[in-house]
Amino acid sequence: MSARRRFLHPIWLIVSLPGYIGWRLLPALATGPVTLLIGVVALLAACAIIPFSVGLRSMTDRRLADRIAWVGLTTMGFFSTLFVMTVLRDVFLLGAHLLSAPRAATLRTPSAWWTLALTALCTFVGLLIARRPRLVDIRIPIPNLPAALQGFSIAQISDLHVGPTIKRGFVERIVARVNHLRADVIAITGDLVDGSVHDLSPHTAPLAGLAARHGVYFVTGNHEYYSGEEAWTAELRRLGLTVLKNQHVMLAHDGAALLLAGVTDYAAHHFDPAERSDPAAALHGAPARTGPKILLAHQPSSAEAAAAAGYDLQISGHTHGGQFWPWNLFVRYFQPFTAGLNRLQDLSIYVSRGTGYWGPPNRFIVPAEITRITLVLA
Repeated sequence: MSARRRFLHPIWLIVSLPGYIGWRLLPALATGPVTLLIGVVALLAACAIIPFSVGLRSMTDRRLADRIAWVGLTTMGFFSTLFVMTVLRDVFLLGAHLLSAPRAATLRTPSAWWTLALTALCTFVGLLIARRPRLVDIRIPIPNLPAALQGFSIAQISDLHVGPTIKRGFVERIVARVNHLRADVIAITGDLVDGSVHDLSPHTAPLAGLAARHGVYFVTGNHEYYSGEEAWTAELRRLGLTVLKNQHVMLAHDGAALLLAGVTDYAAHHFDPAERSDPAAALHGAPARTGPKILLAHQPSSAEAAAAAGYDLQISGHTHGGQFWPWNLFVRYFQPFTAGLNRLQDLSIYVSRGTGYWGPPNRFIVPAEITRITLVLA
């Protein structure tokens, strides 16, 4: 693809979607030329603010940049939902027209207002849900689990995406809630940040306060590689987190052994061939009798290799569960496992919907989560 075509492709998308929305809604909403002009200006402003809000890293005034990001990313989520609502409105009007053309004509204006109202409601509710992760308690059966490990708990944070709209205050609240769980292990399964150590280290600093009996462990996600993985690995180790990169640790818990391994992101080799994710290599040097084997892997796509390597449980994130309606209905076509507890042969896979969000601050129907995993005997 030529440089010009690469540039025009996103521009075409940004212009065509608001263009379709304006074409289908504005004539029904406009009561005169003034309101039509206001609607056109609003659509043009949205076309400008959305791409502008995702390219603010070079701005020296970080407070202003964050405010613009809030407006632009919220607008992005609003128009994403508005586009879907507009399509559904057109389907509804087509059905009404087939049943009764005169009746369909009377529905044209009220249906446009309902489309806007429902979109605004979904955006507002989605924002509230996104800023309040829920606690998910899940009991996962493990074959031949030693009695001493019955009830062993892992608190999982995933896909926090500290960045333009997720800052220190949000991270502090997550740390306090996770510590309150008094888990045996804390696992952070990637996509922690969206930005450089220079910009975001004040906001990730509260992670140093995470505490668990057997420690805090981190594995890289794809966004760490977008944001400078080497620098972030060094920073997280400085904060006291153990970063597992195709490595394992042996945990001794009340006389029983448990192997906890972690791999680099499934796509890490695209950034650095030396970072290729390898669940089997993470077991190198492990004793023959290890007890349960648990793998931390950002992407659920690691499950096939994890099952072949003989792990009992894989803990992942990455998918966000689709993040918000209706995209949660489509993510299953791109990921082997979308959310919750799944099985592949003898391997259990738990996929978190994520603790934060990426892009639009919206979690409509797909709530964010802090997860407490408890091991029980199968």
